[in-house]
Amino acid sequence: MGRPRTPLLDRERITTTALQLIDETGDFSVPQIARRLGAQTGSVYHHVDGRDGIVELLRERVASAIDPGTLELTPWDKALEAWARSYRAAFAAHPRTIPLLMTSPVRAPRVLEQYERAVSLLLAAGFDRAGIMPLIIALENLVLGSALDLTAPETMWELTDRTRTPHLAEALAAVGEGRADRAFEVGLTAFLDHARALRDEPLPADSN
Repeated sequence: MGRPRTPLLDRERITTTALQLIDETGDFSVPQIARRLGAQTGSVYHHVDGRDGIVELLRERVASAIDPGTLELTPWDKALEAWARSYRAAFAAHPRTIPLLMTSPVRAPRVLEQYERAVSLLLAAGFDRAGIMPLIIALENLVLGSALDLTAPETMWELTDRTRTPHLAEALAAVGEGRADRAFEVGLTAFLDHARALRDEPLPADSN
C-alpha cells in the first residue's frame, strides 16, 4: 500500500486532538491521542517531546487567541485592561486547560514573548521591577479564575429550608444574569486601581 497523501501525524493534529480530549474530559493521554488519530503511541513521540511537550503546544495554541496588539495600546493601563479581557476570552473558550497549564512551567517561546512584552510595558510605565511579576501573576489569577467561573452554573448557591439565609437570598435575587461577568468587572476595576496606586508610589531608594 502507498503512503497516505495527508500524514496521519503532525504537531498541529496532535495539539488539536489533545485539546478536543481536554474539552471533552478534562485531560488527555498520549495513547488516547494515538487512538483518535489511528496511529501507534510510539509514533506520536516522534513528533512531540512527550506529555510535557504536548502541554506546551496546548499552551501556545490557547494563548494564540490572545490579541498581542493589546499590549501596544496607550496608556499602559488601557493596554493592561485590553490584554486582560483578551486573555480571559481566549481561556474561556477552553477552560478545562487551565488546571493543566497552571501546574506546568511556561516554556512555549511565543507565550514567553508575550510575557516579555507585558513586563516591558510595565517597566516603561515606571513600575518598580520587583513588583512587576506579582502584579502580572495577580492579574492572571483574576483572569483565569474568571474564565473558569464562566463555566460554572449561573446560580452557585442552592438555598434550602434547613438554613435560614434571607440576606443571601435577597442578594442572589438582586444579581440577575451575568454574575461571572459582573464579578470580573469588579475584580478588574479593583486591580487597575491598585496598579495605578502602586505606580504613583515613590520607588524605594535602592530601585533601579
